[in-house]
Amino acid sequence: MKVEIWSDVVCPFCYIGKRKFEAALAQFADGDKIELVWHSFLLDPELKGDGKTSPYEYLAKRKGMSVEQSKQMHQQVTDTAAAVGLNYNFDQAIVANSIDAHRLLQLAKQHNLGDAAKELLFKAYFIEGKDIASHEVLQAIGTSIGLDAQTVTEVLASDAYLTAVQADVQEAQQIGVQGVPFFVFDRKYAISGAQPAEAFLGALQTSFAEWQLANA
Repeated sequence: MKVEIWSDVVCPFCYIGKRKFEAALAQFADGDKIELVWHSFLLDPELKGDGKTSPYEYLAKRKGMSVEQSKQMHQQVTDTAAAVGLNYNFDQAIVANSIDAHRLLQLAKQHNLGDAAKELLFKAYFIEGKDIASHEVLQAIGTSIGLDAQTVTEVLASDAYLTAVQADVQEAQQIGVQGVPFFVFDRKYAISGAQPAEAFLGALQTSFAEWQLANA
């Protein structure tokens, strides 16, 4: 049974949601029968990173708040992430456009490496302070999960998989995704946001029981 997740690489709650979903999946008896599909979503398609703007400054400008208020919000997110074992490091995070990271994700999905790519992209941005718009960074991530180095180079040097990214974004609009992460279970049930693991487990159990009956 498919579980589809719309998310952006630079969405802090998406990484937290991933951990909470994984916790639910670990408790789910039929976890080996779940196919995870990551879909692209762009929180700020027009973003032009300059390598100088901090996440605090970026959010303050985008939301019309003070930098101090932005720092307080980021600290709350950091605390939430810590509760699921993630050590966010916003002091070193590099604000960047995620379009090329999503193109890499789409390539990885073709080789059943979507989840591996997503994990390392999240880690690069939120924990390691790497520029996820850098082709050098993306190249290293791609090869580390087993993608062919030459293929990754060629994809990043072109606009390959851009249409796949755009198709995911368009589909999100069609099904009414207002924010991410957005989880869809067997195209029947949906959960929006980084909900508690219990919510994901309940959705897995309900949707999988129906899926089993339909595919007996």
